[in-house]
Amino acid sequence: MSSPHNSAEVGDIADKILLPGDPLRAKYIAENFLTDAKKYTEIRNIFGYTGKYKGVDVSVQATGMGIPSFSIYVSELIHVYGVKKLIRVGTCGGMHGSLNLRDVVIAQGASTDSKIIYQTFGGAIDFSLLADFDLLIKAVDNAKKLNIPVKVGNILSTDLFYNDYSDTRGTFSTGAETLDQKMIRHGILAVEMETAALYLLAAAAQVQGLAIFTVSNHLVRGEETTAEERETDFNEMIKLALETIIQD
Repeated sequence: MSSPHNSAEVGDIADKILLPGDPLRAKYIAENFLTDAKKYTEIRNIFGYTGKYKGVDVSVQATGMGIPSFSIYVSELIHVYGVKKLIRVGTCGGMHGSLNLRDVVIAQGASTDSKIIYQTFGGAIDFSLLADFDLLIKAVDNAKKLNIPVKVGNILSTDLFYNDYSDTRGTFSTGAETLDQKMIRHGILAVEMETAALYLLAAAAQVQGLAIFTVSNHLVRGEETTAEERETDFNEMIKLALETIIQD
């Protein structure tokens, strides 16, 4: 049995999986960090592999960009293939002044401008989107052991990569302060496009979800890494995720 978007058969995918957005990053992780890795899907050029990391079965699969794409793949991974531990390994745009290019960020929580919370709860509550505490604690502890500096906190999962409201969406605020500035003042570290869905889907299915990022660009300072770096670098984030996901 496979799913509409994944040619793997049940049993081909480990119950522990890393989730990069970029198919080439999935390929890079499989080829450079896993042993005996075998590709189990390439439908729509979304690559998925299963191999071993330190003798433990681990899968890695791309998800594409944005909450809709991410939700399709993760829903099938959880409900068709029985995945129990999911760690997103992605890039983010730094917002907070404390972040620099290539810093590693762990998302303790995810704020969002997406309507997924409203649609799920009918506007009755603003559900808090949180990382699995056990995975979060292990990741922070592993970062210390690996001597990887990390920033832990709240991030923004947005539906729009390009938008035209950054300069105007603060007009309902206290004057000149934009919404971006207000988010930074309230501790939002960075922005990306998928984690809100991971934390929502994991909570609903009672599985473990965590998101770890590398800062690929800084929105305030206008700094950027290259496309090649985003596909094939950021090894500290990958190592941290793998060490965390294999722990019982």
